[in-house]
Amino acid sequence: MAVDPLHFDANNPPPTDANSQLAADLIRDKVNRAYAAEPNAQQELAEDMVVGPKPSRHQRFIHELRTSGKDLAAIQTEWHAYYVNLPETDKQQVWREFYASQAAVTGRQAAANSPEGLAEHKHAVLKTAHRAHARAGAAKPKLRDARSTHEVQAAIRDKVTAGGQLKAKHHLQSLLFGLGMGCLFLFIFMFGFFNEVFIAPFIQPSRVSAATPIIIGTSGIAPTKTPEVIIPKINLEIPVNYSENSTDENAIENDLQSGVVHYPTTVRPGQIGNAAFFGHSSNNIFNPGKYKFAFVLLHTLVNGDTFYLTYHDKVYVYKVISHKIVSPNDVGVLNAVRGQKATATLITCDPPGTSLHRLVVVGQQVTPDPAGNTKASATVVNQSPTVLPGNGPTLWTRFIGSTGGKVVVVAIVLIGLGFVLRWINLPRRFA
Repeated sequence: MAVDPLHFDANNPPPTDANSQLAADLIRDKVNRAYAAEPNAQQELAEDMVVGPKPSRHQRFIHELRTSGKDLAAIQTEWHAYYVNLPETDKQQVWREFYASQAAVTGRQAAANSPEGLAEHKHAVLKTAHRAHARAGAAKPKLRDARSTHEVQAAIRDKVTAGGQLKAKHHLQSLLFGLGMGCLFLFIFMFGFFNEVFIAPFIQPSRVSAATPIIIGTSGIAPTKTPEVIIPKINLEIPVNYSENSTDENAIENDLQSGVVHYPTTVRPGQIGNAAFFGHSSNNIFNPGKYKFAFVLLHTLVNGDTFYLTYHDKVYVYKVISHKIVSPNDVGVLNAVRGQKATATLITCDPPGTSLHRLVVVGQQVTPDPAGNTKASATVVNQSPTVLPGNGPTLWTRFIGSTGGKVVVVAIVLIGLGFVLRWINLPRRFA
């Protein structure tokens, strides 16, 4: 009795005699071994490409696996789990479908060998790969760029030059823009730290200064409770600090925040000798104090101009007799002026905003009569100064002297060196 393995039901064998039963058992064993292993997953995926309009349940399952975006190993695992749980009749159906698909594939291969078939096959493969990539693109990570280093460098150069369309004028515009932004940053930086130099030339006398009486007399000046220095020509009226008893420059710099400072080694108004006063010509606007530009226009005084000192309910009038610039070490300007019984000397830094030199303006007392002046009292400090006080440390000096300032400067220098080294090595990397 002949048995067709493709139509043999191992679970419901037909009735037969003993010999036939042995033959049937032999065939059943061969069939079981034949159906124990499922068709390869790759072959099943190929079968899915030739499925007809009405696919079977098994064909629909393999189609879902193929379109799931999973890799071949995962498809093989799921296909094996699906197949081993099928009953024998369904396993036979799977194999029948497999054989039928192989015949269809063989027939298609004959047609695919023609030029038209090869072109159609290539188009179908590309289309299928594109769809699979689109489905799996969101779930799978992108692969590394397969281009060589030279190709990547060429692409970067092409992008930087806009495909070679950038001309010399475009590079010049970029250079000018970079230089302009650099100059703007430099101006802001310089102004922040050294604005005393930039602002000083723009300080002008008040428009009402002409209404102030410039005469040798006290009829227009009334004494005040607070000692002051008054210079009508530059419309200046600032308090004077007589309380400082030290020649320490830091102490005097601190006192200059509250006005003009009387130098403690010199006499005071109404005494015989020279009374010296220090004031700022220009100081950083970010520094403390209200009188940063007290003597910024002191250089405009000429011989014959007058200024006033109010002290102990009296007004002392002085006429300018000399105007000179000296070095910071010329402390002799603090001494009594030869040929003069009573004088007042106004001292500030020059040029304004720096401490390079000192501007010294000397005025002789004209009112009240210096013949009535008294000798210097014990309040005069007996010290020997070596330098004339200046504007003191600038904002930049204080910044760079602090720990935070040093850290910031070192960080900027290191970052700048890093950019320079990177720029130097850039041509080599793109060579």
